[in-house]
Amino acid sequence: MTAHHSAEQQRPAAVGSMRRLFDWWSARRRFEFCLTVSTVMLLSGTCVALLMLPNWVLPTMRATPPTTIDSVGQAAATDPRLAEVRRIVEPFGPIVARRVPTGDGQQSLVVGHSAQRIEIDILERELAGATAAVTDVWGTDWAQSALVVVASSAAEFAALVRSGTLLPAEVAAASVADPFTPGARPTGQRVVFSPDAGHRLDPAGLATLLRHELTHIAARAQTADGAPLWMVEGFADYTAHHDQGHRFADIAPTVTARARVHDLAPDLPADAEFSGPDAALTYEKAWSICAFVAEKYDRSRLVQLYHRIAAAKQDRATEDRILHDVLGTTRTDFLADWHSWLNARTT
Repeated sequence: MTAHHSAEQQRPAAVGSMRRLFDWWSARRRFEFCLTVSTVMLLSGTCVALLMLPNWVLPTMRATPPTTIDSVGQAAATDPRLAEVRRIVEPFGPIVARRVPTGDGQQSLVVGHSAQRIEIDILERELAGATAAVTDVWGTDWAQSALVVVASSAAEFAALVRSGTLLPAEVAAASVADPFTPGARPTGQRVVFSPDAGHRLDPAGLATLLRHELTHIAARAQTADGAPLWMVEGFADYTAHHDQGHRFADIAPTVTARARVHDLAPDLPADAEFSGPDAALTYEKAWSICAFVAEKYDRSRLVQLYHRIAAAKQDRATEDRILHDVLGTTRTDFLADWHSWLNARTT
């Protein structure tokens, strides 16, 4: 009896404890629910705010932290030429920068992202030799040093060459310089390879293209805007292939095929022909003109011709006068001799 009565007295206390535990648990669940809802709303609001931000803000927010000096290399990181490139490329990811001794104790730089390490390795390996090859043709009157960058995307490529629009897909590399007074030492020069250059070209092709663009760097101080492209591009291609042992048909397959069926225009290529469906043929013709001059007259005369032709925009009359002054020939004889030279190598 006493025991039963004691149990009856304890039951209301137990029930009260259970009710308080239930009330506490319910309050906690409501709190967690409210906290979850608040968190979801906060995150949703943040996402909406990010979507509404101006596009120019987003690259900065997505940018990786600045590359440390150790990851770039102490010597490369302190090179003043790297500053502008780092501002452009670091938002696209961490960079690799390598210093390469080139020409008369000078130092060159090869820069890119780790995804382009294969191209960076090739260009680093080829840069000293390419610089020496350009100097061998052009002479020592240039920096004998260059900044070479491998872009990781079409947008980065355009930014590095200071283009307001994306470049055509067929452009594998380009060189750029700050505006300057003709005859003065150019500044801000760099060679930029497109993001797919390494997929389109084998190591030998990359090395040849590097020589071509380094020639533009070397000759930039003597090259006026609007100078005839047959001279500017032909000379760069001549230097790129010089002493590499390439066969004529391998360098100029389209010219070879056209010459064999006597389907080559008789005059020097016009600037407009360097773009469009026949661009490859036009570049090959320009190379062949310079190769012809170097072989018939000698390389020093080719360089002299470049200095005169590339010094300004030319018309037919001024070109004729320069051909006479430098080579001692008329346009008619020059073109006839060039075509005879082509026929001898394509038949």
